[in-house]
Amino acid sequence: LALTAVASQAFKIGSYDLGPLHASCKMTVTFDSDVCKDVSDALADAANDLSGFDSCGSGEKCGYTVSDHSETDWSGIHETPSKHYKDDLTFSFSDTGSGGCEAEAYSTSETWYAVLDSGTNYCNLHNLIEHTGLSYSEDVSDSDCTQYSSADCEKY
Repeated sequence: LALTAVASQAFKIGSYDLGPLHASCKMTVTFDSDVCKDVSDALADAANDLSGFDSCGSGEKCGYTVSDHSETDWSGIHETPSKHYKDDLTFSFSDTGSGGCEAEAYSTSETWYAVLDSGTNYCNLHNLIEHTGLSYSEDVSDSDCTQYSSADCEKY
């Protein structure tokens, strides 16, 4: 089988799509009932709730830091509690035109050599969004999100 990297920066072996070349996750999130300012504020509140490492328990639903947030963009960092790996998180918002908000969400490992991540970058985004309590839907796939199908967001 041939190992190839395609223009979209994904690994492929034959017809098997193995995802991005670097441990990361890119997805679209739609919030049907919330305007973008409220979504950005809710993400900031969720990150503040999940900051530090005291509430981690046996998982990694902690270690979030807000870098910046506005009506159009949100950025922050997720740091793992044991080895202190850092992942950069960004959300770019646009109004849906029907009173909702769509976000292009992205998480990527700061560790340059990270390739596989057990779905950690997906869980970074998913757990933060889930903690907002907002109603949402995700458009995500293995081709844009490292090990998405095997992610365990109760752990990561």
